Amino acid sequence: MNDVESATLKLAELLRHPEDLDKMPALKAEFTRKKAAIDGQLRHGLKDQLEVTQAGMNSITDGQRAVNLIKEEMIKIDKLCSEAQVMIKDFPHINLVAQTHRNFEQVEKMKRDIDTFQSRLDNLEYLLGQDDEDPANQPNLLEIHFGLTQLRDIRDEALEQIKNSDDASTELIENLTLESGVTVQEYFTRLDDVVEWFDKHIGEACINLIELVQAGNDGMVVRLALVVEEEEKTDKKVKALQDAQREYKDLASRFKSIATGPKELRGYKEKFITSIKFVCKANMEETNEKFQDEPEKLEKYVKWYFNNLNVVKLGMQTLMPKKWKIFRTYYTIYHEHMHDWLLEQIDDESLRPPHLLAIINWVDKYHLKMQKLGISEEDLQPHLIDNRAAELVRDYRQVIIKAVDEWMDRMAETDKKNFLARDDNALDTDENGCFRTKTLGDMWRMLREQLLVASSSDRTDVAEGVVEAMFRALASRQRMWQSLAEAELSKYSGPTADQEGLQALQDWLVSIANDQIACIDEGDPDLEGQTSYLTSFERDITPLVSPAYTTNIESQIESLRNGYVDLGTTCINIFCAVIFLVDFRSIMTEFFTPQWYAQKRIGAIVSTFADYLHDYESVLHPSLRDILVEELSDQLLTHYLCAVRNKGAKFKRSDPFTEKIRDDILTAFDFFKNYASYQEIREKWRVVSQMGDLLSAEKSQVANIYEKFKREYWDVQIGWVEAVLRSRDDFERSMLNAVKAKAAEVDVERGMETIMSKVK
Repeated sequence: MNDVESATLKLAELLRHPEDLDKMPALKAEFTRKKAAIDGQLRHGLKDQLEVTQAGMNSITDGQRAVNLIKEEMIKIDKLCSEAQVMIKDFPHINLVAQTHRNFEQVEKMKRDIDTFQSRLDNLEYLLGQDDEDPANQPNLLEIHFGLTQLRDIRDEALEQIKNSDDASTELIENLTLESGVTVQEYFTRLDDVVEWFDKHIGEACINLIELVQAGNDGMVVRLALVVEEEEKTDKKVKALQDAQREYKDLASRFKSIATGPKELRGYKEKFITSIKFVCKANMEETNEKFQDEPEKLEKYVKWYFNNLNVVKLGMQTLMPKKWKIFRTYYTIYHEHMHDWLLEQIDDESLRPPHLLAIINWVDKYHLKMQKLGISEEDLQPHLIDNRAAELVRDYRQVIIKAVDEWMDRMAETDKKNFLARDDNALDTDENGCFRTKTLGDMWRMLREQLLVASSSDRTDVAEGVVEAMFRALASRQRMWQSLAEAELSKYSGPTADQEGLQALQDWLVSIANDQIACIDEGDPDLEGQTSYLTSFERDITPLVSPAYTTNIESQIESLRNGYVDLGTTCINIFCAVIFLVDFRSIMTEFFTPQWYAQKRIGAIVSTFADYLHDYESVLHPSLRDILVEELSDQLLTHYLCAVRNKGAKFKRSDPFTEKIRDDILTAFDFFKNYASYQEIREKWRVVSQMGDLLSAEKSQVANIYEKFKREYWDVQIGWVEAVLRSRDDFERSMLNAVKAKAAEVDVERGMETIMSKVK
């Protein structure tokens, strides 16, 4: 039903309009083609499925036929056995006599074995004593093993016969007394001691196997391999017997040949493998002790590892059974121990950075050395460090980054504390007598030390992460000083600000500004080897990173360099701003008021400038001295222009304000002309003439004067122009309207900011 509805909806979508009926033949042809394709696919799939089903049915039929044939053959064999017993006369008596004869032979053999047991054991002890004197060769090893195997079988068979007797019990076996007067258990105890002695020889040989091959004792190695191989075969038989007795107990008991021979696993092959593991583990423990003291010498301390594997590859493979794949066995065991040891180090919370770095660098070296032995990385399972290389690199990189961040954070806290406390002991002077903070040199020295740590990894991914963290830390330090300096400026902006602590603040501002220039100052170009902190930093980091990261370095260095210039300039700006906020707070309010005409306030201001420059010129970096002078000029000019907003500022036509303004300008020029930046200062002060024109121009010409002003100083604000006009004693609203109308008409091209951008 759902399919019919779906088809109906599909047709409704295809045939929405009457003209769609013309598409019917095409749609029918398309659906017919699709149906034919689907039918073909179904037929092909059905054919494949039928073939698979038929093959399965044929296999079942063949299997059933084979089972029936086996059943028929088993019936024939059983019938023949039954008929044979009927055909032979007196078969039960013959069978009984044969069984009796066999039992008699077994008793005779057991009697001989018991009688000669002690003498044969004495001989084996003698041979073991001889081998004790020559442990490197042990010429009697095979003879001893053969003899012990026979004696073990004798003991096992004797105990088995006693155990299977009708009245057998544990107490009987333990207390059964032989003709010699000793119990069975006592009689065979000495054999256990000799076996233990023999096992000790085997164990020592297994422990010293590498040394035996290196010494050329091939005969000893072959004899050892033969012993272990024979014991391996015996253990397989014992294991098969145990499995048969467990799974088919009744059947196994009917076959006496199965029940003969050893009954317990001796595990010589397992002990052989265990000895390989023991030797590797012991060497790894010794390596671990050395690694903790000198992690950079890890490759030297594991030299034994590859030497041993090389000995196995070149000297041991031909001496051991091929089925053992002894080289593969060795490198698998060794690799697992190396893997476990490395992970143990990695997961140790007390692991130090040098050790972590040694492990990171060791992975590639390890696989390179294994490849030289013909062992590919794919042959080694599990992965040497569980594919945690990226994690380790990240951890190592983070250790260095953490050290950098902690250093910078502690330094920032110290600097902030000292700055806010105005601690003079935190300031210093350089070789030129300029003020500096004591932490600047320490900061760059610390960064260099951490770069050395990063470079020792020989990994660009580590170095790039550390360099990136250093860029962030340096930029953060710039922002910190910027924020602290601006916060101090805001404290002096209040009406109650006084000069308490002003000099200490200015000393700090000069020191911070000097620090920024020192970071980028290349020194005397005529002297070789003199470079700035930032340039030295760039030279140090460039070889450590990848070529693709070099572009990022260039942009980051340029950003830092601009930041140092901006921060140094900001400190000088704040230095000057504080002077105006504290020293000239009251003076600046008198400009353009009636008191202004009678006082030489500009003279007093530049005199104060002279005092400051006298005090700080010698302790200020030379490249900042012109900036300081120019900033003093800019601050004075800005405040001078803004003074038109002073309460009581009024320009009367009858007052000589034009001459007074000219006198102020000349007084300022007389001071600044002694400095190199005088021409730039003089050019900026030309704006005062423009202000004078606005003040003195005829009312009808004010709009034209404004247009000229606007074209020269595109960023002049209309609010300031309005304040200038309102300070005229003949101000009329029409003057302001004309200026605003002209402002709407004038279209000027924006350029670099002028002094008027600072005038509000």
